[in-house]
Amino acid sequence: MAAPNGTPSNSLVDIEKPPSSIFLNNEFVQGQGDVLPLFNPKDGKKIPVEVRAATEEDVDKAVRNAREAFETGPWSKWTGEQRMKALTKLADLVDENGPAIAYLESLCSGRPLSMLLGEIPRVSSTFRYYAGWADKLKGDSYPAEDGFYKIVRKEPLGVCCGITAWNASLMFCSWKSGPALATGNTVIMKPSEKSFLGTLAIASLVQAAGFPPGVFQVLVGDGKVGSLLSSHMDIDKISFTGSTATGKRIQDAATKSNLKRVTLELGGKSPALVFDDADLDKALFWVTLGITVNTGQVCAATSRLFVQKSIADAFLEKVKASLGAMSQALGGDPQDTATHYGPVVDAQQFQKVTDFINEGKKRTKVLTGGQEYQKEGYYIAPTVFLDPEPDEKIWREEIFGPVLCVKTFETEEEAIQLANDTQYGLSSAIFTSDIARALRLASSVRTGTVNVNCNLMVGNQAPMGGFRSSGVGRELGEYGLAQYTETKTIWIR
Repeated sequence: MAAPNGTPSNSLVDIEKPPSSIFLNNEFVQGQGDVLPLFNPKDGKKIPVEVRAATEEDVDKAVRNAREAFETGPWSKWTGEQRMKALTKLADLVDENGPAIAYLESLCSGRPLSMLLGEIPRVSSTFRYYAGWADKLKGDSYPAEDGFYKIVRKEPLGVCCGITAWNASLMFCSWKSGPALATGNTVIMKPSEKSFLGTLAIASLVQAAGFPPGVFQVLVGDGKVGSLLSSHMDIDKISFTGSTATGKRIQDAATKSNLKRVTLELGGKSPALVFDDADLDKALFWVTLGITVNTGQVCAATSRLFVQKSIADAFLEKVKASLGAMSQALGGDPQDTATHYGPVVDAQQFQKVTDFINEGKKRTKVLTGGQEYQKEGYYIAPTVFLDPEPDEKIWREEIFGPVLCVKTFETEEEAIQLANDTQYGLSSAIFTSDIARALRLASSVRTGTVNVNCNLMVGNQAPMGGFRSSGVGRELGEYGLAQYTETKTIWIR
């Protein structure tokens, strides 16, 4: 494995010998489970790293460490200022070791290194954002008009767990651990078994950042480890990013065990609405980005496109030309910074998306794409279907790949009805030059995020989360911070 350009000689993350075990009590120790094979999605070849999955014994040990650190260890006595300094130092170390972290994540996920190098500053900025909150947590007080003075405090939950999907493991790590640590909790991260090298690389920086043992730990493994964590009686909070089906199982396990708190950021089938007064070139950029970024493996991907009928032919010609050009350039090496469109994560995901496409081709016209990639690697051409029937799987189900379904509309009311005709409600995009219309639609579309003349926006200050089957609770911003605290009321006579 060759080091990417920009990797400093004093990097704490060694890509020649990447972290290859679970991380407990500030030490890397070998898990006691089966070896988790990793494959590079660009060619399907095995990555020469052997990591053993965590077992139930490993999970119990991690939870005991976290509980001890929370209740009796040095962490339990840390001030907000101390937490702020450690989180800020962690952010600095992420930046300093960013090229190596990005490379390792690209190696196992297939995500383009060019994208991940741009993502590193977003990861560190989230840690810094929540570092800023660590010494600013506040409560309320109420006057003793009834003879009792009331104090309301925000207190940490205890042991928190973050379970993340493969498509943006680094960002999800900061989204979940940042607010948890800022509020004084301890954290156990469980990245996807498909892409965990980047999260382990972040773990290798934790001790240098100054965190005591047991405060930030990482377990690797498949769904069995996730199930053990979700049902564990001594974990106080689970934050999960992934599919709706898995999210339901996690919520069920959390409820049946100790009624632990749950935040779920789940699937989507997000709509993009393009009106006849929109800037079509700008809309084209955002619409194509919305289905091709990360090869469509984005929970908020705008995989349903609604175009006003009067401009549909002209706009779809632009879509066809743009995505068709991307199809001609398949096969780029994701570890080369010149590549911007990579493979899907593994053979299983490749087959799943390919099956969706082949099923769709039986009943629905293809505007562009649809052909199967014949060379090595798990590459899929951006594929656009025209006017699928409402009962088709490509229309109703989350595909998690570069597949776009298109319908036309004539009126604003029809556009709203089409946009809301789904079980999901994560995100949406509206393209129009009429701000009054944009605000009407933003009030009517049932999604947790509405993007106007943009797409897939996310930032530290604003909450991220979905309506309906797209999730429970919110991440990021002050809203995300609140998910990691309990509210206590004290009455004083």
